[in-house]
Amino acid sequence: MSKKPGRLLAGNEKIFSASYEEFNRIPVDLDLTDQPSHPPRTQQKTIAEPVSVSGPGTFAGKSTTTITFEPTEREGWWLDRADQPNSLPIRVTIDNVWTTGAIVSNIVLRAGGTHNYVRMVEHIISLRMGLDIDNLMIKIDSGDPPLFVRGSLDLIEALERAGRRTVNRPVKYVTVKEPVTLCWDHGQFLTLAPHKGTVPKLTVDAAVNFPNAIGQQRIKFPVNFANVQTGAEARTNTPYGKMLYCKTIGKIFADIRNLGYTDQNILIARKKRYHNQPRLIRNSKSLEAVWHRGVLDLLAAVALIPDARFTGEITSYKAGHRLDCDMITQLYLNDLLTPVGNE
Repeated sequence: MSKKPGRLLAGNEKIFSASYEEFNRIPVDLDLTDQPSHPPRTQQKTIAEPVSVSGPGTFAGKSTTTITFEPTEREGWWLDRADQPNSLPIRVTIDNVWTTGAIVSNIVLRAGGTHNYVRMVEHIISLRMGLDIDNLMIKIDSGDPPLFVRGSLDLIEALERAGRRTVNRPVKYVTVKEPVTLCWDHGQFLTLAPHKGTVPKLTVDAAVNFPNAIGQQRIKFPVNFANVQTGAEARTNTPYGKMLYCKTIGKIFADIRNLGYTDQNILIARKKRYHNQPRLIRNSKSLEAVWHRGVLDLLAAVALIPDARFTGEITSYKAGHRLDCDMITQLYLNDLLTPVGNE
């Protein structure tokens, strides 16, 4: 992957330079870049038949939420609140990002009225980047999607059961015109570099650095079905102290009073060890946190580019939903996207 950090769109040059050097000192725990990316296609696809999946609500864990994936003639991915019959479907696009959460970090999409929103959409929409589904209607019976013990694997398996149908519209690919970077005050940064070669390909170099058992983790991978499926198993992580906060003082806040997090559906990190059993072990080291970051968080923001599939190289260090979404916004504000061929 490119080692050029790219033009700094926002942030302090000195902070970025120091953080970039820190990032490059982190050993790569897993390098899969010799694998092929998601196979390029010429014609769009939707699913062949509806399929449903249910689970406990993320923000109302005692209730059950059902998602129904349906074929659609609309271009793109859409969220349709079944309990808001007079509201239009919400397109998965950066234009409809309402917030990235305060106490609980997550991407919230909204369109039209204030009640027509869906929270924690990242674990759903990120799958767009690794699946051959260009057009999809996602019907949900509340604004609170389900939270599964197996990450987003239940969703992938449901979409695989649904089959595929070809749509008579071309698949479009875009990349950035030049390498660009966004950096924030604590050294979090995101760099996007242009597509190279003749075959559309998206590769990710993601690293996390936590002051707890998670520590430093780094993986490099092409975005394809196998790697998205691997990352889909990775749960959201939280410090042990934050979990205690949510179960005590945090209960005075509506956002987390009924939060459905458990020891099974999130990864909890103490200072020097994990509170529960981590997943995705490589050479005796869990890479669950960085897989979650690289797939279910980062690719969700990339999926907010609505009219094409992004290709190129992404470097992510200590970044999160707010920075991710800010970067996608900057791509449009600075007219940085350009089409690429799919020959």
